Amino acid sequence: MDKLEDLQTPTWCPGCGNFGLWGAFKNAALKKGWDNTNSVLVAGIGCHGNILNFIRLTSFEGLHGRALPLATGIKIANHRLNVFVFTGDGDCLGEGGNHFIHTCRRNHNLTVLLHNNAIYGLTTGQTTPTSPHSFKSKSTPQGNPDWPISPLGLAIASGATFVARGYSGNLPKLTELIIQANEHQGLSVVEILQPCTTWNKEYTHPFFQENTYFLGENHDTSSKEAAFDKSLQWGVKQIPLGIFYQVEAPTFESQLLQIAEKPLIESSPKGRDLSELLKKYT
Repeated sequence: MDKLEDLQTPTWCPGCGNFGLWGAFKNAALKKGWDNTNSVLVAGIGCHGNILNFIRLTSFEGLHGRALPLATGIKIANHRLNVFVFTGDGDCLGEGGNHFIHTCRRNHNLTVLLHNNAIYGLTTGQTTPTSPHSFKSKSTPQGNPDWPISPLGLAIASGATFVARGYSGNLPKLTELIIQANEHQGLSVVEILQPCTTWNKEYTHPFFQENTYFLGENHDTSSKEAAFDKSLQWGVKQIPLGIFYQVEAPTFESQLLQIAEKPLIESSPKGRDLSELLKKYT
């Protein structure tokens, strides 16, 4: 993908935070030369998944909550590919919560772009695992009784080696963050705050513009304790953006002897005579 004409126009609701996210990924792809020879996109089910319809890159939309195991299979089959996972707060932390934890602890070399609008937008407005306590929605008209999950806190605790947060309204910063995440060797999780202007009237563009700040140079990205502490900050003037945590560790793929010399796709299957084995069971 080397020109803007290779990209189609999205059809999200006016003002949707996904427009900025799409623009940032587009800019990163054009800057780094991600195309159909070296990259593949995977998505789950939700408004986030529509991004696959607006980027002409090889892509696969999996079952609800199953984007990560699908991406894992693609990466193992051809570990030379850049594999980007687009997933939503409901898709990743609700239906796919179990997959998220194990993908983090195995340190797969994937770039996970977690669209977080704290609402199920595609199904017209129900609470998700990141919706705030007391939040009123179609599924919680009396107020959400649950407390929200911290996506970054969960990622850090589970073993992800690159953990960051961006805001879809700041394209330059988000573009660079996506590039940094993909260049990291290991599981990269980037939570992206992207307001749902139709169904979530609390987490709006003005809310994030007024209450986010960027982590400074004094933040130690190698400290899990410092990163975890920052991941739990949320409130008025207290929402950090940037890289929370980054360390080097062996990736899952780097430890597989089967792909040490070449990708699986370049290995021809070998046949075996199972006749003697089958005789034992007949």
